Amino acid sequence: MKAFVLLGTLLASGLSFSHSQPAPTMTTTTESTATGTVYDFTVKSIDGKDVKLSQYKGKKLLIVNTASECGYTPQYKELEELYKKHGDKVVVLGFPANNFGGQEPGTEAQIATFCEKNFGVTFPLFSKVSVKGDDTAPLYKFLADKSKNGAVGDAPTWNFCKYLVDETGHVVAFYPSKVKPMSDELVAAVLK
Repeated sequence: MKAFVLLGTLLASGLSFSHSQPAPTMTTTTESTATGTVYDFTVKSIDGKDVKLSQYKGKKLLIVNTASECGYTPQYKELEELYKKHGDKVVVLGFPANNFGGQEPGTEAQIATFCEKNFGVTFPLFSKVSVKGDDTAPLYKFLADKSKNGAVGDAPTWNFCKYLVDETGHVVAFYPSKVKPMSDELVAAVLK
């Protein structure tokens, strides 16, 4: 515990570490260096209503930045399959974003219609956000900042990057776009 406090103090003071330092390993303990959880955030649903992420306490969350005109767009089908098959354990949360090549140009209404019509999406969708750059949404700043979430320092590099959050609101893993929602790796993490 003292090492975590010391590390947190050093990070807060702006001290940086060289890449030659060994990377910290993820543990399965409940102890966390995080300063918060995803439950601290309120976001806008795709129809403009406030949604407190704390309403999902007790289930895992798979938070995904989505796009309608991307090579990975067919993952909507597997995201829906994961949600329907394992909805007792995980809630998929889709956040449309237009950060990568203009692949999400639509309005919220167009996005909702596209997702339902083409992929039968019933999992929660949210208002379009930015997941990188100066206008990054607060939730995505948290998800990509290990000093804040305690586990992950990866920002989305393309559409359909995924963050797995445990039943207590703590970020536990990041999956790049190429990891399919129904892959053995991701499903095993959800069922763990």
